[in-house]
Amino acid sequence: MNSKELEEKIIQNYQGEEKMMILVFAQWCINHNLDPEEIYLKAYPDQGENSSLKEALDLTVPKEEAGDVPDQTLLSVLSLFGNDELAFVITEEIKKMKKDS
Repeated sequence: MNSKELEEKIIQNYQGEEKMMILVFAQWCINHNLDPEEIYLKAYPDQGENSSLKEALDLTVPKEEAGDVPDQTLLSVLSLFGNDELAFVITEEIKKMKKDS
């Protein structure tokens, strides 16, 4: 494998992992009766529509069918990809949920 092929493989792996991160985020939102697109826009108001998020939404399941996505798992995954703004918005949502319960 030459360096160009290796570089392409690394990029493909990263993109696959990024899609998984987006799916985890979307499913966490669904599990907590939150709109993933609305939450995303709170974190990134200038980005507009996110096609990867739309794709992930097609893969989510109703919360009754979904497994639990622990808050800390989501925050760790977001941190791993440098989504600090989104992690901040999620942290605020978690605080609201705890306050309301």
